[in-house]
Amino acid sequence: MVSNNGNTASIGFEQQIWAAADILRGNMDAAEYKHVVLGLIFLKYISDTFEKRYRELEADNDDVEDKDAYAEVNVFFVPPSARWRVISEAAHKEEIGTVIDDAMREIEKENRRLKDILPKNYARGELDKRRLGNVVDLFTNIQMIEHGTDKDILGRTYEYCLAKFAEQEGKRAGEFYTPSCVVRTLVEVIQPFEGRVYDPCCGSGGMFVQSADFVRNHSGRIRNLSVYGQDSNPTTRKMALMNLAIRGIEADLGGYNADTFHNDLHPTLKADYIMANPPFNLSDWNDGSLNDDKRWKYGLPPAGNANFAWLQHMIHHLAPNGKIGMVLANGSLSSQSGGEGEIRRKIVEADLVEGIVAMPTQLFYTTQIPVSLWFITRNKQQKGKTLFIDARKMGTMVNRRLREMTAEDIAKIAAAFQAFDTGTLTDVKGFCAAVTTADIAKQDYILTPGRYVGIEEQQDDGEPFEEKMARLTGELSVMFKRSHELEEEIRRRLGVIGYEI
Repeated sequence: MVSNNGNTASIGFEQQIWAAADILRGNMDAAEYKHVVLGLIFLKYISDTFEKRYRELEADNDDVEDKDAYAEVNVFFVPPSARWRVISEAAHKEEIGTVIDDAMREIEKENRRLKDILPKNYARGELDKRRLGNVVDLFTNIQMIEHGTDKDILGRTYEYCLAKFAEQEGKRAGEFYTPSCVVRTLVEVIQPFEGRVYDPCCGSGGMFVQSADFVRNHSGRIRNLSVYGQDSNPTTRKMALMNLAIRGIEADLGGYNADTFHNDLHPTLKADYIMANPPFNLSDWNDGSLNDDKRWKYGLPPAGNANFAWLQHMIHHLAPNGKIGMVLANGSLSSQSGGEGEIRRKIVEADLVEGIVAMPTQLFYTTQIPVSLWFITRNKQQKGKTLFIDARKMGTMVNRRLREMTAEDIAKIAAAFQAFDTGTLTDVKGFCAAVTTADIAKQDYILTPGRYVGIEEQQDDGEPFEEKMARLTGELSVMFKRSHELEEEIRRRLGVIGYEI
């Protein structure tokens, strides 16, 4: 825990916040509790950044209540009644919930970007006000402002809490959370340095956050990215907007939540980078009204499975030199039902598939369905070739249920794509292979990496085959003899106590 007089974040800060905020939960469902905690983190963030800018203006004898002075440095203006000082003073009063709700409303009123986004349900009866006050105290005693070149501590905390909520919510978490290591793999391969980034089912915004981190880590400017997205779930969309605001990312997620297939909020967008983790094997996505949609250039996807609807929607929105990195269930690699095999063939023949990566199992909280990463490129460096990677043996188990890809795993995959692009890739049995479209055609356009990369070569131990077989059969003979002896011993002992076999 953090002492009451401590005001700096240390290693493990995210875990401290999570452990402390967890006292607030009580009997509340994780899905509800999530918005309470994330809303408080966001409120403290905008209060801290406001206070920092306030002190700068004060030191320069500028008008501290001039809203434009905050907007020009991308800081949200916090009106007097919503400032953290007011909230912290009310921490142990019965009306603390109402004070927070009113603060949220005032902040929304002053900042058009936040209209109807912030949670305003802290006054409800089932939220324990004593515990809420304790969490407010915790946040009061920890400064959450970014220091120098340090990564934004609060952004990290928001993402950490999202991951913890995904763990708690299990299958329901698929609506808002894609594991960070999966997102990082997509980002490191397609490398979104500048241009338009789009996610048609953006969840809590993880693709955008990792893209921005990628740009920062490569000494780029985040302002060189334009972010577009949408999500059909209203509460998930609000989480995304808060997540992006904390990171200083301005995004166009449309004016409201909407179904991407039936109400595309960015109909004319041509994106340079598209990254997505759409719902796996989504059924009943088309009631027939979309049958003649111009997005289905390579064939009408079956109504019982939206996998190739998502893929074609993204291809439709891709700029002339654009790249797509997306997660799909493995069935999409080989399915022939509902015309999917034909759609896949046409996409391969259009020379759009740059690479396929078969991922390890147990990466997702939400499903055990094995998944692959598809990389689509409008203008491939290696024309007529596709890179296949079998990464199923990668990753490390972080607990009994969950696996994570390591930084080394991700770097190895990204390096293979870079070598493929430059024509310097050497095929590695069991890991990667560059394959011509003609060879894919021989496999009936099935894109399962295992078909192409083969089996990892076993290291030759130098022992001649005949000698090895003689040695192994000798060892097996000894084991058989020993098993017979044990069998007789068991029979004898059972006989002693009156049981015959």
